[in-house]
Amino acid sequence: MVVPFRGDTGQLAALHERLGRLRVAAGDSLLVVDNTPGCEPSGFAEGSVLRAGEIATPAYARNRGAAEGNADWIAFLDADVSPEPDLLDRLFDPPPAERTALLAGGVTDEQVPPGGRPAARYAYLRGAMSQDDSMRPGRWGYPKTANAAFRRSAFEEVGGFRAQLRAGEDADLAYRLRDAGWETERREGAAVVHRNRPTLRDYLAQKVVHGAGAAWLDRHHPGSVDPRRRLPGLTLWGVRSAARGLARARDRDAVLWAIMEPLELIAWELGRRRSNERGRR
Repeated sequence: MVVPFRGDTGQLAALHERLGRLRVAAGDSLLVVDNTPGCEPSGFAEGSVLRAGEIATPAYARNRGAAEGNADWIAFLDADVSPEPDLLDRLFDPPPAERTALLAGGVTDEQVPPGGRPAARYAYLRGAMSQDDSMRPGRWGYPKTANAAFRRSAFEEVGGFRAQLRAGEDADLAYRLRDAGWETERREGAAVVHRNRPTLRDYLAQKVVHGAGAAWLDRHHPGSVDPRRRLPGLTLWGVRSAARGLARARDRDAVLWAIMEPLELIAWELGRRRSNERGRR
């Protein structure tokens, strides 16, 4: 199992505590890949953390981590999820079919109460990180690598993740695997809980990055991204949506949705104008 990480030593310690709950069988390994630019030795046990800040993308970190092992399957988790101890048992039960290259574990957004922070509450209501959010019907559905496993032979056959991508690398890899004749299986019973960005600033910054990833995908996999409103019309629609929400001021969630949805889409559209690639530092 490989977990890309970016943050400070306190966050790294908290991640190790969460991952320590996992039940790991003989022959399995667990590796955190520190993708923080300029990252220093962690102070954790040798072999438990790999420093890889040369290209500051989760894709690069995942590739570096995958290259450290030789197991038949490579499982990936995001650093902001909490797994149950038996996650790996559930992920591989029943055994994958012969032509399955990708197992999509479940992702549940952390529950946020009605009076919780607006951005986190909205993400919870929307199910922003669920696999249903991206695994839509048809050829362009894909699972998020917040909780997923890849057959190593298939992963290596198509070249792994594109290391320079800031976002959209999971969709790109899923499409290349599909085009090579491999299949995906969903494993919703093997679920993790995802902690969404708590502040509006962080949430919208994330959506800007996602917009950059969507633009890259649209260029390299034409038709893969749903068309969205362009900025002038989107801004006007957002103002009207917010006004409708405020008219229902007694329902906080309705107001929140009416304001947050257009802000999210505007941030996404702004992101489409930004580069989705990073170079080596």
